[in-house]
Amino acid sequence: MLKKRLLIIAAVLAALAAGTVFVPDIIVVSSTKDRIITADEAAELQNIDCVLVLGAGVRDGRPTPMLRDRLITGISLYESGAAPKIIMSGDHGREDYDEVNVMKSYAVENGVPDSDVFMDHAGFSTYDSIYRAKAVFEADSIIIVTQKYHLYRALYIAERLGVNAVGVSADLDDYSGQLKRDLREIAARDKDFFSCLFKPEPKYLGEKIPVSGDGNITDG
Repeated sequence: MLKKRLLIIAAVLAALAAGTVFVPDIIVVSSTKDRIITADEAAELQNIDCVLVLGAGVRDGRPTPMLRDRLITGISLYESGAAPKIIMSGDHGREDYDEVNVMKSYAVENGVPDSDVFMDHAGFSTYDSIYRAKAVFEADSIIIVTQKYHLYRALYIAERLGVNAVGVSADLDDYSGQLKRDLREIAARDKDFFSCLFKPEPKYLGEKIPVSGDGNITDG
């Protein structure tokens, strides 16, 4: 009898643990999938403040393949008239590691005026990037650019923080290690699901830098 009770308790605990992991993941994906649109659909939108390109690493001063594809997609959206500005959001927390200047340089080298490219030097996480897009750069309506597996979480965060957002996938290639990223993303969705319940401030905020202005103010 005792053994049966212990098995029941173990089963209940396992079900609760599984629910804690997978229910937030399901909510994040199911509630945002309809806001992932094509580049052509994005070009038809009105009153978009900016394209937000999320960082994905640099190596030897060059964007990783995933980041390169995000940049190509973001630049294409800008060129189509989908938005008048681009925010490059990534990690520039150390002198020897700088995603955002690499991202801006890539855009400028590909024909985007430097004044239309803003750098968010404190985009240390997806949550921080989107929080700061609204709180620091005063962007209320944005197009988020990243790979599709990551877009669900980014769009969920935006919705919970009161940002009007759609997403355009930057999946222009197959990327090695994607299964590992997919598994990590489940945990990341769970973490940000609960972060969005409490809405903590990001690591850094600072003075407001309206995205309607000149992006060169963020140089550095």
